[in-house]
Amino acid sequence: MTQRTLDTKEAIKSIVRTAVEAYATGFQARHEGETDNPNGVLNMKIHNVFIAALGPDIQYYSALVRSLDSSLGNMLEGMAINIAKLFYEVNRSVEGNLYPEQTSKIAELLEGYKNTRNPLVPQIAHYEEIRKIKPNPNAKLQSKIHVSDYYIIDKETNTHHLIELKIGGDLDNKKARSEKEAIFEQYAILSNSLGKDAKIKAHFATAYNRFGEGKEWNQGRVLQFFSKDELLIGKDFWNFVCKSNDGYNLVLETYKENAHLITEALDSIKKTYLD
Repeated sequence: MTQRTLDTKEAIKSIVRTAVEAYATGFQARHEGETDNPNGVLNMKIHNVFIAALGPDIQYYSALVRSLDSSLGNMLEGMAINIAKLFYEVNRSVEGNLYPEQTSKIAELLEGYKNTRNPLVPQIAHYEEIRKIKPNPNAKLQSKIHVSDYYIIDKETNTHHLIELKIGGDLDNKKARSEKEAIFEQYAILSNSLGKDAKIKAHFATAYNRFGEGKEWNQGRVLQFFSKDELLIGKDFWNFVCKSNDGYNLVLETYKENAHLITEALDSIKKTYLD
């Protein structure tokens, strides 16, 4: 194993460890600091009388889990961004011109995906259809800024990656359509600014496979708008971010080594609210 490999491995472990430590400290401080605040996150969620009838433990855990789930997702997203910065140039927005003809083509494709009676299914080739569109020389160009989950540039391969990350991949039909529209528009903007020879790839990613790692990921609402060739699910996402075939294992092992910090914070919060 080379020194560079050892150094990047330790850097990844350090980012994961720091993220978990900061999260545990912040989560505990936030909730314990709100104990007497009626507008606190947990206090605002414990007044469901039907949950309360099941007992204080269930009432507490029901409120806490919802807060834990959303905030943990934010931590994982930030952690992934910091790891990606070790290997890529990472941006959070795309800016440039979007042709009216491209907007029309995007709408046409999305309507085709949405209509179940239409045989149109998502394909990587549809990106090229958008890319090849030439603007009307007399049309007014629209300049647009898109906030992006990840716009990553791999300097080694000179490839531009657009990534839409949903931690667990749970999207309803409305969100799936809007997320694909955003990716299409970002792709068009980059194509217009970078030129016809630029390598641009688009991805839909999740931090874990909700069906179980190693099992086929088959969420219909997403696959209605994204092709399987666009997916970076669970292990594939972390391997990509870490630029390593062992990235997922390294991140997960380091997370597990430090997960006790979160469980200790949860125990402390529980004592504060229930004892």
